[in-house]
Amino acid sequence: MQRELQWFKEVEKFVEPSYKEALNNEKKTPRMVFTSEHKEILKEAQLWMKDTSSSATVVVALLVTMAFAAIFTAPGGNNDDGKPLFLNESVFMLFAISDAITLFSSSTSVLVFLSVLNSRFAEEDFLYALPKRLTIGLIALFISRASTMVTFSATLALVLRDKIKRIAVPVTLLAGAPVTLFLLLQYPLLVELVRSTYGRGIFFKQSNLLLH
Repeated sequence: MQRELQWFKEVEKFVEPSYKEALNNEKKTPRMVFTSEHKEILKEAQLWMKDTSSSATVVVALLVTMAFAAIFTAPGGNNDDGKPLFLNESVFMLFAISDAITLFSSSTSVLVFLSVLNSRFAEEDFLYALPKRLTIGLIALFISRASTMVTFSATLALVLRDKIKRIAVPVTLLAGAPVTLFLLLQYPLLVELVRSTYGRGIFFKQSNLLLH
């Protein structure tokens, strides 16, 4: 739907301004004809956007819950004074920072996806507003997913510190697998969203020309 709207907007730049409000034999303007001819595409776009945002919201909500719970459940437990046992360990700082990144990025992502679900899904929204929100949501989701794996690895390093040398490589590979898989699955969609939303117009620099 975004591509169709971009074509329509670019064509508008090429025609005389008076043609934009001209009526055809059915007393319809070009915009009215466009809306009428793209009803089915609009419905499909609305359904796809809702399904994608709903699925992502469920995943991100789980990440928010995990990150929030991890704040109050420090690896190794706490001392009698309530401070974490590994507070002075450098790996614990990695755990704390990565968990904070997970919480902030996943919270941002869930808010963005909720804003998509609560939008009007009007025809004009598919030109920039909804693709921008979806792009931000996917990027935040990827960051939260990656930082979750870092948090997991840091937790294992703290708990299994005596045996970490034996399992360091397998843990690193296993922790990186979900992030890599997510990137491979979502990268084409993310690239297409960024390219179509933030890239140059369909007709590039020629879109500023006006046909007479």
